[in-house]
Amino acid sequence: MEKAKVYFCKEITPENIVNIFKTLGKELPGKVAVKMHSGEKGNQNYLRPEFVKKMVEYVDGTVVECNTAYEGARNYTEKHLKLIKEHEWDKYFKFDLMDAEGPDLELDVPNGKILKKNYVGKDLANYDSMLVLSHFKGHAMGGYGGALKQLSIGCASSAGKTLIHTAGVTDDQTKLFDNLPEQDRFLEAMADAASSVVNHFKGNMAFINVMKNISKDCDCDGNASLPCMKNIGILASTDPIAIDQACLDLVYNSEDPGKDILIKRIESLHGVHTIEAAAELGFGTREYELINVD
Repeated sequence: MEKAKVYFCKEITPENIVNIFKTLGKELPGKVAVKMHSGEKGNQNYLRPEFVKKMVEYVDGTVVECNTAYEGARNYTEKHLKLIKEHEWDKYFKFDLMDAEGPDLELDVPNGKILKKNYVGKDLANYDSMLVLSHFKGHAMGGYGGALKQLSIGCASSAGKTLIHTAGVTDDQTKLFDNLPEQDRFLEAMADAASSVVNHFKGNMAFINVMKNISKDCDCDGNASLPCMKNIGILASTDPIAIDQACLDLVYNSEDPGKDILIKRIESLHGVHTIEAAAELGFGTREYELINVD
């Protein structure tokens, strides 16, 4: 597999998110889903709707999200819709909580290491293409969160999230924390789930990772740590594996001393293994060319 192209822009602005997408030159046909993280109640680091407004408008997209599988303000539809309104996601553009009503959409994972099926919000079927717009940061279970996390846990329904987190043991939310697996199995399940969403869209996808407000904690944490690193930039690619690998490399190669906090989080949870497992599944590559965009 030839190297993937990953575009990089150092200056983080709403306009530059659009510019780097234009540079990518990827057409997203039909009805476009823009997968984003709605931000847990109390979290201060997530990407705000007004910050991504220009990008969502440019692709005439609908921002999509799913319910969580753990306690908080987003684990059930009624609560999550209330938070979406509080965070003003529905103020600027269309917003779709894809698993607000069942039944879930079941996607096959024919070559999965762990999973043979993945449950996603049923409204995923309403879209022809997807822009995965991710906030790159740490994650308390996956080590880091980027494009692969958005594809897997992010697109999964509550039942799907439970299935991923338990490495295929159960989709019952009430039994989630009684069935947490060995770490690498969870990370491989994430890669499996991500592959099913990529296969579903058949190439009609693009990925943008924004490296700002970089905390060791995810946007799903209502008491997240403050950012530990200075902002790095915006990346864009048609390859979700390459863009996440590029983000990790930018962290490791940074001269920012705060990187040690994030790297400790990533390495303590073997976060790179999601990328390793995804590359073995073959829906992208870890080899990339980083192309600077002014």
